[in-house]
Amino acid sequence: MPEAGIILTILEYMATLFIFVVGLVVLAIIITYFVDISQNKQAIRRNYPVIGHFRYLFEDLGKFFRQYFFAMDREELPFNRAERSWVYQAAKNLDTTRAFGSTRSLKEDGTIIFVNCPFPVLGEDATPISKLSIGPYCRKPYTTDSLFNISGMSYGAISKPAVLALANGARLAGCWMNTGEGGLSPYHLEGGCDLVFQIGTAKYGVRNAAGMLDEEKLKQVASHERVRMFELKLSQGAKPGKGGILPGEKVTPEIAAIRGIPAGEASISPNRHPDIDNVNELLDAVHQIRSVTDKPVGVKFVLGAYGWLEGFCEAILQRGIESAPDFITLDSADGGTGAAPMSLMDYMGLPLSESLPMLVAILKKHGLKDRIRVIASGKLITPADAAWALCEGADFIVSARGFMFSLGCIQALQCNHNTCPTGITTHNPRLQKGLDPNLKSTRVENYARNMMHEIGVIAHSCGVREPRQLRPFHARVITDGKSVSLADLHKIS
Repeated sequence: MPEAGIILTILEYMATLFIFVVGLVVLAIIITYFVDISQNKQAIRRNYPVIGHFRYLFEDLGKFFRQYFFAMDREELPFNRAERSWVYQAAKNLDTTRAFGSTRSLKEDGTIIFVNCPFPVLGEDATPISKLSIGPYCRKPYTTDSLFNISGMSYGAISKPAVLALANGARLAGCWMNTGEGGLSPYHLEGGCDLVFQIGTAKYGVRNAAGMLDEEKLKQVASHERVRMFELKLSQGAKPGKGGILPGEKVTPEIAAIRGIPAGEASISPNRHPDIDNVNELLDAVHQIRSVTDKPVGVKFVLGAYGWLEGFCEAILQRGIESAPDFITLDSADGGTGAAPMSLMDYMGLPLSESLPMLVAILKKHGLKDRIRVIASGKLITPADAAWALCEGADFIVSARGFMFSLGCIQALQCNHNTCPTGITTHNPRLQKGLDPNLKSTRVENYARNMMHEIGVIAHSCGVREPRQLRPFHARVITDGKSVSLADLHKIS
């Protein structure tokens, strides 16, 4: 039969193809064997040719297997599965409730517990989040009721569709977005949200040829109505004491033009502002930016050495209270989305749990807490994290990685390369196409709104009408096996 002949021909072709493929595999194994035994750079490959390669494969795959199969829900770092799952569900507007009891240990030192009121606030008695004004001595102060906002992630560190999704989501949710140190891109403006323009140590977007502040470029940025505030970054959570790092493969011609640097070359920021070497020069810089822009100006840093804060506050009082920065964004040593040396990421700076109450106490001591708004940053991605920061005295909360999770980040730990599988931190068009800005902007909005809702749930359970009324005595922390009120622990009210 003709059909039988055709089938036989196909089978013969497949057999030939199989033998050819097997031959290629065998040839590859033989070549690999001789390459391995003749090289002397890697002992494993030399002593165990061919099979030694599996060691490196398993080492690379290990972190992914641990994340999905072996790590317990609350033991993984930097963010565990329980935290990520809550953000994913909140971003998709799914049910975030749990059953059969908490999997969170209440015995370990550092564990936060909120104290519920015997007569919590009824839903109908709750009040909207109160508005706060930033920059009372500016010609254009910023007044907002937005409590939870998007922290600094530059265009360059994250992709065009990611910026669009975040900016549009921020507008829908009514929160602000920090541009990060990479300058103001068209995609920030296209989203239509309120923006905080960050000035990093390289002054990208507002720099002259020598890398110093260009007042004309600064005026141009300030002319955009949606740019509400300016943030002078001294340091960030990923790498306190070192400037931003953007690999050359991520410096596209467009990003280079926005930043004012050569395309294709690594973008390495100085580890500090060359023109700021003490508290007086810092206050001079704040005054200069505020005078040029007429808008609120704050500073961002990770607290490590803290003795300088006393001199900083004293210098403000000597100059006049109007000379103070309008806000301080306090980042945590365990914060940061960017590329960083492990020596700094793992060991440099104080965590927010220690630095936030310290900063608030020093500002109160000098009578500056109401003048300088405190913005808390660093791993605050769940409602409980944010509510704790409010109890400690923060006025606003910002998050970068929480909003990255809302975009679909899977914690692949490839932010410092151009290979992000979700399209968030890559400029590879093939990978970017998986990130739909329209769909993801809705998830950004959902995440922000659900965060605000559940922060409110905690506040009402503590007996206050809105989150800004949370105080240190509303939370306790496990210390030496017993809970201690934050008010008693830090001696603050």
